[in-house]
Amino acid sequence: MSRKKRKHSQFAQDDAVDQTDSTHNSGIASTLAHIHAQPHRKPEAETSDHDDWTVIGKGGKKRKTNNYPALVYADLHKQQSIIKINDLQALVLYCIAHGTGPQWVSVRHHYGVQKAVVLFVPGLERGMFDGSIALESLANAEQDTALGGESLPPAKEGGPQLVSSHVAVQEENPMINTSTASPDDYMPVRLAPAMLPDPLKPLSDCFDHLWPVKSPGDDKFSKVFSPLHAMLNSPIPKSQEQKDADKGRKGAKPVNNQRWENKRTPITSFLLSKDELRESDYILHPALFETESQTAAEKKRREDSKQSPEHGWVDTHVTILEDGNVLAQDIQQGSLSAGRTVLAMDCEMCKTEEDGMALTRISIIGWDGDVIMDELVKPDYPITDYLTPFSGITADKLGPVTTTLADIQKRLLDILTPHTILVGHSLESDLTALKLTHPFIVDTSVLYQHPRGPPLKSSLKWLAQKYLGREIQKGHGTCGHDSVEDGRACLDLVKMKCEKGPEWGNSASSTETIFKRLSRTSKAGSGSVADGGQGKTGAIVDHGCPEKNFGHMATFSIGCNTDAEVVQGVKRAVLGDPDGASISGGGVDFTWARMRELEAMRGWSNNHRYDLIQMNDVSEGNENTEPSPSELAVKVASTVSYIRDVRALLPPCTLLVVYTGTGDPRELARLQQMQRTFKKEYKVKKWDELSVKWTDTEEQAMKQACKKARQGIGFVTIT
Repeated sequence: MSRKKRKHSQFAQDDAVDQTDSTHNSGIASTLAHIHAQPHRKPEAETSDHDDWTVIGKGGKKRKTNNYPALVYADLHKQQSIIKINDLQALVLYCIAHGTGPQWVSVRHHYGVQKAVVLFVPGLERGMFDGSIALESLANAEQDTALGGESLPPAKEGGPQLVSSHVAVQEENPMINTSTASPDDYMPVRLAPAMLPDPLKPLSDCFDHLWPVKSPGDDKFSKVFSPLHAMLNSPIPKSQEQKDADKGRKGAKPVNNQRWENKRTPITSFLLSKDELRESDYILHPALFETESQTAAEKKRREDSKQSPEHGWVDTHVTILEDGNVLAQDIQQGSLSAGRTVLAMDCEMCKTEEDGMALTRISIIGWDGDVIMDELVKPDYPITDYLTPFSGITADKLGPVTTTLADIQKRLLDILTPHTILVGHSLESDLTALKLTHPFIVDTSVLYQHPRGPPLKSSLKWLAQKYLGREIQKGHGTCGHDSVEDGRACLDLVKMKCEKGPEWGNSASSTETIFKRLSRTSKAGSGSVADGGQGKTGAIVDHGCPEKNFGHMATFSIGCNTDAEVVQGVKRAVLGDPDGASISGGGVDFTWARMRELEAMRGWSNNHRYDLIQMNDVSEGNENTEPSPSELAVKVASTVSYIRDVRALLPPCTLLVVYTGTGDPRELARLQQMQRTFKKEYKVKKWDELSVKWTDTEEQAMKQACKKARQGIGFVTIT
């Protein structure tokens, strides 16, 4: 076996490496970097293509020659797989929270990184860089926009053409192969300015490489998990004692709450918003809509879907959401119910010839645990399957029953007032069987997030076992569930959430938010946090009201309405308020921000995907609506300019990470909706009566759509 001579630079040691760095955790790439480091790194513009090490990121500011942090990638160190979002998170934690060193990139003098900023920019795609998604030049795009969106004549032969960066990448370091997967697909792509479309060119001034980043998900079941949770939730290392205790344990492991600090929270803080109700497939109550046009549109949608009063549906007597408010003087101090009437509901269903899933039992439990209602119900149509192993209902039990769905609806309209909050687990199924809508819902399947994040949901049996230490549904698959038992379990889970606080149940036993992790990391020169030292701080900058979710754990949360406001919010978080009124001078140590205008324009956000599904028949393979190349180019250029503005305002020694989260999720959302429709109809209809058909063709198409949706990209640099 022949060996090549090593270069002289590969033998050189970095004369500025601090000896204390050896005490930190470091990965393979970090070790190789110190072994092969060059004594004096050349500026990026002077780095030869033949050099073995590439410094990632463009400085932009005057740097010291020694001890300045830098990201370094070695061509000799080939990656074994594509990097994931938690790898980007690990890089952030390594630089500012003493985390484990990353395996995919080396960080020289990582102790010199002072701050970290992470930008979440959904809507950018890899196809924009390789030419598979057309972006017109800015000059043409602006002219096209000025003409009202009219298409421009094709470019003359020999004129400027859109050149894919795919060509440039293959010339320098071939990696993109759209036909087959290969190890080259995992490698970073050098951003060659001459080969980038005009709207993307400014990115080459901020970053040297584009990194393929895989979103969290499950290819087997064609699921994509939350890229937000993947970045902002950090795993808690287990002690050896905990590992030993978990060995051989079956079922859900009990939650560890030894260090938990309770934060009593009223139940009204956990009411589902309109968007959350819609995302969980609830039929929306008219009081949730603010304008007459929105109300009329929803009314028409319900009529078309046979979910209107003409089809047996009823809405509780709530005119506007403000009807549910309780005067402050009527609320007992420290009350978890906040003066509201809280009722837990659980229903059992069976299959009928005409109505699909029909109500056969309803149980309602009061806040004190007393049974308010427990009734068997006779369906209006003949029963085809009693579902006894799950419902516990038999023909003998329903034989003497005369109570109908209409009778139950009439009683519920008297019980459910504007001050009533309904509690349940996946309550949308129960309310659909009841043909009833109510605006004030607390759903334990949403309240207690699945450990892997949305769209997965934990079962009530698992939640009761984990958080209540209670075994329920022991008759599952034999004699069925007990709806009273299930209702009480839901109620107790909600009470526990109110008692312990919003973060309870959000994978608290195995993960923690990155903000909590930072709060345990002491600032330089302040001493240990355990000894009273000051922990590091963080901020969330997002559209809407970020303090409701992860912003609750951040030191500061800044709500915005536009991407331009997001840039200003990042400036506040990083540099502090000029007068120090809210955020003191020097800003926070970690900032996470999201830009949403490109995502909204392309129809990637949840609301836009919902509208798309409602407008298009799921049985048809209609292509997703996409803005024209000129419109897309203008919006991409605007988004890129905001990224560049953030890059420009950052102080020296700041780690900047930009990630897109996912690829295009719209086709996957359409196919998932189609699959849900098929499964729902298949239970109650014959094959030739189904509105959609689900075969292996659709199954394979969904797997491909999931694969595409998990193909994100990212950029990293140190200022």
